[in-house]
Amino acid sequence: MTHPAIKTPLPFGGWPSPVTAELIAGATIRLGQIALRGSEIVWSEGRPQEQGRNVLVRRAADGALADLSPAPFNVRTRAHEYGGGAFALLADGGAVFSHYDDQQLVHVDAAGAAKALTHDADQRYADAIVDPARRRLIAVREDHRAGAADAVATIVSISLDTGAARVLVEGHDFLASPALSPDERQLAWLAWDHPNMPWDGCELWLADVAADGSLGTPRRIAGGAQESIFQPQWSPRGELHFVSDRSGWWNLYRLRDGATQPLHPMAAEFGEPQWAFGMSRYGFDATGRIVCAVSQRGVTRLATLDPETGAFEWLATPFCTIESLRVGADFAAFVGATPTQASAVVRLDLASGAHEVLRSSSAANAEVDFLSLAEPITFPTEGGLDAHAFFYAPTNRDARGPDGERPPLIVITHGGPTGTTDAGFKWSIQFWTSRGFAVVDVNYGGSSGYGRAYRARLDGQWGVIDVDDAIHAARFLIARGDVDADRIAIRGGSAGGYTTLSALTFRHFFKAGASHYGIGDLETLATATHKFESRYLDRLIGPYPAQRALYRARSPVHHTTQLSSPMILFQGAEDKAVPPSQAQAMYDAVAAKGLPVAYLLFEGEQHGFRRASTIRRVLEAELFFYGRVFGFAPADAIEPVEIRNLPG
Repeated sequence: MTHPAIKTPLPFGGWPSPVTAELIAGATIRLGQIALRGSEIVWSEGRPQEQGRNVLVRRAADGALADLSPAPFNVRTRAHEYGGGAFALLADGGAVFSHYDDQQLVHVDAAGAAKALTHDADQRYADAIVDPARRRLIAVREDHRAGAADAVATIVSISLDTGAARVLVEGHDFLASPALSPDERQLAWLAWDHPNMPWDGCELWLADVAADGSLGTPRRIAGGAQESIFQPQWSPRGELHFVSDRSGWWNLYRLRDGATQPLHPMAAEFGEPQWAFGMSRYGFDATGRIVCAVSQRGVTRLATLDPETGAFEWLATPFCTIESLRVGADFAAFVGATPTQASAVVRLDLASGAHEVLRSSSAANAEVDFLSLAEPITFPTEGGLDAHAFFYAPTNRDARGPDGERPPLIVITHGGPTGTTDAGFKWSIQFWTSRGFAVVDVNYGGSSGYGRAYRARLDGQWGVIDVDDAIHAARFLIARGDVDADRIAIRGGSAGGYTTLSALTFRHFFKAGASHYGIGDLETLATATHKFESRYLDRLIGPYPAQRALYRARSPVHHTTQLSSPMILFQGAEDKAVPPSQAQAMYDAVAAKGLPVAYLLFEGEQHGFRRASTIRRVLEAELFFYGRVFGFAPADAIEPVEIRNLPG
């Protein structure tokens, strides 16, 4: 099949595209945690088409796929609100998982028969592991009987026969990552306390396990207020390994003969911020060799490391993002994406290097000449420093922009803000580029993946450094001649929404913006959010209430008189991380100022949208909004959005 050599000139933003909102919402799923049981691979997947329900899927040794958790169960924990670590596999072919509706643990057998294991209201569970000799689980438990802000964290054992719980570890604000030694005689775990987040500083603890399952006197092995520890894990020979950023980079270490030994120091990240439970970046094969995911400058690749010889070798795969890595005897399983293929559950044969896609996050396909590939860029920013981003040029097989025009630019600011973006394929970016937008996805100062010093740039400077870097990314592309300086928009979700609102309020650079469940009032966030993040701003802004004046000074909602750009806001009605009242307050203030503004509130949605109908509506509404602001007509048939104060 041949295609026209001459493209039709059409207004930027108005190009017809096969990458529709319906395609993205209706043909995509969310891939989560992976676990192994021998040669079996089990993962969780969130299905927007089933109202966001999360399901366990099992890939048997013979390659057959089947749901392990039956309907209507929803495999998801609300521990730390961000969840993760929501299930554990049992040797008999079954599993135990957290059911979202009541947060209780449910046992499902190999045939799919399910029954409740726990019945204690106001308790949440995560990070469960199996202690087979004692027929119990060991898990993190959050006790919410005193209220969300005072939830008590413990590590408990839970009888697989009766569901009875017994407290093993307590006394810290947060606990995570219990890891039982192969001989079941030692238990390791992570702990941290306010005001730290786990990527700021946490501690690795170790205790002997008595025959009756109780723990001996715990001893701290590593970590502290200025050292972040990630993923304690035991080798097959019974040595405790972990990741630490004591060198300025998250590198691998092991405990041998009571001493901590670095395994392969390098300026790269073997760990990542622990936003969720159950995160994994390395594991051991049958020979004791470590298979690990290593990030450098926004790209994550697989490698092997021999802990005895120190031999380090990159594995040749097409993947540039790796998540939830689990290692079996002779294979690895992970969620990975390439620059041209959406994230998928992948099985990699460690001997041959061949890989098999077990489940893609997207059933959709688009021809390559509609797709834009990420270009890594490094650009100068404030203070003589450099920052990083990925640039995507508008790409469409059949259309081009009008002669003499440059495309509008969408600047994306990721959430976190201690998060990161990468070069992996994302339909959500192709939606814009295939319609004639340029996109720059910014890893502003404070992002992970570039070492501890880069993460620390945002300390005390949230709302400043991130905004600076977003602006300088756009200026870099304007100077290169890639984009139109008069049509620059900024968008982001959660913390990225705060950066968006701050940029629109405190600077006069962007011409429009879209906030997805963004933060408008830092003071409300500090006093009303859930426990996990309730002291996050101590480092990003300053201690509250001592620095109350600075919180108000950095909160867009208190400075709407400075606004000069249109905006659209999207919000989940059940969001516990960023209350809907913040979006409403921002909308009211912008509307009162007379600027074009729209606000869409979605019932049943929380912090991050999971329902297909919501995902579709948000994409189309944002496109409609940009069309009205930048003066183009989308090629798509879109339900109109009510925009207050729109001229004409």
